[in-house]
Amino acid sequence: MKLQKKTKKTKKKEPAVLRPQEAAAVSDPSVSDDGREDEQVVGGASVKRSRPQVEVLEDGVLRPVKLSRGELYKPPTTEELNTLRETESLFHCSLLKMQMEELLKEVVLSERRRRLIDTFVQEVTELLQDVPHTPDTELCDQSWLPKGVKVPFLQVPNIVKGRFHMAPPASVSLVGSYPLGTCTKPHVTVDLAVTMPAEILYPGDALNQRYPRKRALYLAGLAHHLAPQPAIGSLRFSCLHGNRLRPVLLLTPPGKDSSNVTLRLLPCPPPGFFKPTRFHPQRNNIRSRWYTGLSTEDADFKEPPTPHYNSSLLGDLLPLPHLNFLSATAAHCPAFTASVALLKVWLRQRELDQGYGGFSGFLGSMLVAYLLSTHKINNMMSAYQVLRNILHFLASTDLTENGISLSKDSDPAAPSLPEFHSAFQVVFVDPSGHLNLCADMTASTYKQVQQEASLSLQFWDDPTLDGFQVLLMTPKPLIRSYDHVFQLCGLVKLQSTSKKLGLLSELMDHSGNYVLTVLPYLLSLLQRGLGARVHLLTHTLPPTPQWAVNSDPPKHKDQPPLSFGLLLNPEFSATVLERGPPADSPQAEAFRQLWGGRAELRRFQDGEICEAVLWGGKTACEKRLVPREIITHLLELHADIPESCVRYTGGLLDEVIKVRRESCSTGEEDSLQVVQSYDDLSRKLWRLEGLPLSVTSVQGAHPALRYTQVFPPVPFKAEYKCFGKVKKSGFLGLYLLLPLTEKPCPVYITPIKVVCHMEGSGKWPQERMAIRHIKAAFHLRVAELLKKEHNLVCQPSPTHLDVYKDGLVFRVQVAYHREPQILRETISPEGMLCYRDNPEAQRLEWETLHRTYLTSTLHGLQQQHPSFGAVCRLAKRWVGAQLLSGELGDDAVDLLVASLFLQPAPHTSPCSPQVGFLRFLHLLSSYDWKNSPLIVNLNGDLTGADYTEIKNDFVAARSSLPVMFIATPKDKKMSVWTKEGPSVQILQRAIVVAAESLQVLETQLMDPMQQQDFKVAFRPPLDLYDVLIHLNPKQVPLHSQAVDPPRFTYSRGALHNPSLSCKSLPVIDFNPVDRYLAELRAAFGDLALFFCDPYGGLVITVLWKPQAFKPQPFKTAQMNARRVEVIGDEVHTLPNVEAILEDFRVMGAGLVTEVEPRTEKWVI
Repeated sequence: MKLQKKTKKTKKKEPAVLRPQEAAAVSDPSVSDDGREDEQVVGGASVKRSRPQVEVLEDGVLRPVKLSRGELYKPPTTEELNTLRETESLFHCSLLKMQMEELLKEVVLSERRRRLIDTFVQEVTELLQDVPHTPDTELCDQSWLPKGVKVPFLQVPNIVKGRFHMAPPASVSLVGSYPLGTCTKPHVTVDLAVTMPAEILYPGDALNQRYPRKRALYLAGLAHHLAPQPAIGSLRFSCLHGNRLRPVLLLTPPGKDSSNVTLRLLPCPPPGFFKPTRFHPQRNNIRSRWYTGLSTEDADFKEPPTPHYNSSLLGDLLPLPHLNFLSATAAHCPAFTASVALLKVWLRQRELDQGYGGFSGFLGSMLVAYLLSTHKINNMMSAYQVLRNILHFLASTDLTENGISLSKDSDPAAPSLPEFHSAFQVVFVDPSGHLNLCADMTASTYKQVQQEASLSLQFWDDPTLDGFQVLLMTPKPLIRSYDHVFQLCGLVKLQSTSKKLGLLSELMDHSGNYVLTVLPYLLSLLQRGLGARVHLLTHTLPPTPQWAVNSDPPKHKDQPPLSFGLLLNPEFSATVLERGPPADSPQAEAFRQLWGGRAELRRFQDGEICEAVLWGGKTACEKRLVPREIITHLLELHADIPESCVRYTGGLLDEVIKVRRESCSTGEEDSLQVVQSYDDLSRKLWRLEGLPLSVTSVQGAHPALRYTQVFPPVPFKAEYKCFGKVKKSGFLGLYLLLPLTEKPCPVYITPIKVVCHMEGSGKWPQERMAIRHIKAAFHLRVAELLKKEHNLVCQPSPTHLDVYKDGLVFRVQVAYHREPQILRETISPEGMLCYRDNPEAQRLEWETLHRTYLTSTLHGLQQQHPSFGAVCRLAKRWVGAQLLSGELGDDAVDLLVASLFLQPAPHTSPCSPQVGFLRFLHLLSSYDWKNSPLIVNLNGDLTGADYTEIKNDFVAARSSLPVMFIATPKDKKMSVWTKEGPSVQILQRAIVVAAESLQVLETQLMDPMQQQDFKVAFRPPLDLYDVLIHLNPKQVPLHSQAVDPPRFTYSRGALHNPSLSCKSLPVIDFNPVDRYLAELRAAFGDLALFFCDPYGGLVITVLWKPQAFKPQPFKTAQMNARRVEVIGDEVHTLPNVEAILEDFRVMGAGLVTEVEPRTEKWVI
């Protein structure tokens, strides 16, 4: 087939209308027609660069002309040298600067979209000039409004004085980010201020919601006028930043451009119509008698101030003054627009810019203007420098204590900063001196902004991190950023809460929005109760609602549940005893009022009698949920919010790693018991006397010794009636237990591997077989000494020694540090001694050096981060459940999880298993495994130079390295942990499944309306496999560990928590499923892949290899599991599928119940 080049006819374009800036650029004489000089803005400075000439050939393709040697090696100009010097001093590398520049190109509006916006704005402006007049009516009489349009305002109370009629707007003008040049993608919103005519307003309309209701009626009239116009695509009502007092009308253009831009109509009063002093935060504009319908007889009654209501109305007076102020600021700072764009991206990734009380882009623009006015940044700084200074200011300045002001004129009528602080939690005053820009923001939200800014600065200066990815490209949803999350459902309950707390004046101030009224008090209450248990308590921003113009506005109870996030302090979060003040101190009464009936007097070890609260929880799993107990108790005691309305999602995933389903333990106690028993055995091995060589070190090499075994070994004693007994001849009268065929498969006993290093000596032989014999002799001698000195049951073998201690089995392996080097020795044909690496030496080195180092290091990491082990166990349980554990090993998963704790950017280290597991799924699904090594800096041994070396070596040898490359301080070049797997296909499968599991879990955890079945993320899809081998649960020893545990279990000959004295060695490391899988892979590994859940899975899945079914030439030596097929004169062989399936049954006799071929999935 020949490819033909198609020519495309181009339509002649009409000349576009140039903006003033574009016209100036065209007329600039410094830009020549031949394009040899180009002026580029870099970091706020203009740099002229020479551009190579281009040659236009007949085919219309532009090709660069070759430069002469003098032009090619021309020295850089002064401007270029300055740019290079700035890049070197301000950026870790020039890549970060280029990344930021490319990001700005992506988020800034294109000229095509700007032309679309300008056209749409012009059309809407012309339509608004034709708004018809309506008769003058009472404000409560809304019969003139058509049935197809509803008033976007909750009119409670319904009766209000005043008159209203529709009329064309006095003026229409662009405001906000679009004319300022800071409007960014992907959500492009353009604000259009529609000035209402003065004739429909009265100076007294600020009182009792008259102005907001007239504003809403005017907006409804505009919606009715614009709805039938063909130039309008869709109309919806919304609220400005979620403020119900400030409804807006959202317009989109028709056709395919409807998703490109949203035009937001903002009705506002004429300039100077209301006096700003009318909206002083200490003044009242909502009368209690009007709002409640009740009159007061108290002559001394004083109307409470309504600061939030006042700031909402005052905000409508200032869009144009604010635009003029910011435009003047931007004109003197070339990097203003770029820095605001970067700040908007930073805020959006952290979900801080949307909703009521958020840190909006407008607020960010004002903050940049403030920093410029106070000379904390200057006009010559680049966008990079400005963003850094913004984050530094946010991290170091507490606006909840020390507010700031943009006002330079000392207006005596303007409120003072102390007056603002008395009315609002966060204070940032605008240039007029009358409006608090942060009036709607809670202190918790600002603390969250401070926390994020502090973290960003911390990660920014770390040369080992990809700062661009961490700061600007990684989203931080609430469920993945905070250790515990809980939701308040049934928000209508907050109405009674406001009554109980006596918040009538605050309810009037928020115009009946009881959710916003109660929220600050709930945050304060919970912060008092949680105290040092949390570093940060924050909440999601109430969302900005949208609704159709023919629908009533949503009620307060209809908004989504309020979500709260807890950033736990691991030192105190799980403490069950809350110690209060001494019983005779003045603070004791306040403590008792806070905790109610849970407070009690207790005598502590220091002899002091204090108030105290004791919370439930014996296991680590229960102690992690102490914050839930505190929160539900306080909400029910003080806010009348029942526990049924609190949906706590801190430990919902613990169910899949509970060691015994009837218990409330997730295995931490069992892991601790294993480590304590190992420590005791280690001391006994160290103190053995009578060995030819002394013990130099005893190191663990098993996941249970680093708290990461999915189901830790549990002490047990064998139930003798379930086993046969055989005496082992020749060694200390030891009896061995054997499984009986008529009984279920015995309980699986995992041997806990321990490596015992012996001292180096000239007595060690230098031949590999001799070393093995010496090690076997050591195993015999150590067994004799342990039996003699400590009466331990031991079973030696040539490769290891099994020790039965405290109901656990330890597998001790003697090691000699020079053995891997000796295994690499080889004699060349010339008789020379040389060293060559080989799989045997690598395997021994991995078992005795790398794995022991990993175990000891991760054990230390567990001591620093108590949730590390539980996160590893959840991750490995998921890997096993998704049938990936055969390719993605336990050690690799532990290292993946360790990276989340050692380099948690852009988060803090996880303090709960749930959030750590979610981050594990995100890491697995989003990391660039193809182009980047995952560097796990264990013990902080790697320096910045090591990071650079690892990355350079990785790039140089990428084709020969594992698909998933994990580097550690002891393994910088090979990635021994993933050398055997996963393959490219398996890794791609893991990435897809991890992404789907993450989406399912985050949706269920955050959406109470979803069906709550978290185990769906642990159930693998079986539709893509070719054959399913079903197993007999009676012969699957770990069947009780399945994701969906069986209702009935088999007795497998284990007695838990008995008297552990036993002289018979149990059946060790016997799992028929593992042995069957090994036989299948050995016999048919060239034809298929085999997968199984190692934790109680009842299905082995088979996936045929496509290349195995290609016809092969006939060879008698390669006829295993193949059949002959003659095609013409050629004889070929193909896999004999029927015989292979029969072999599956025969090899698994007694274990396999059914072999189910999925014939629709493969064709021979």
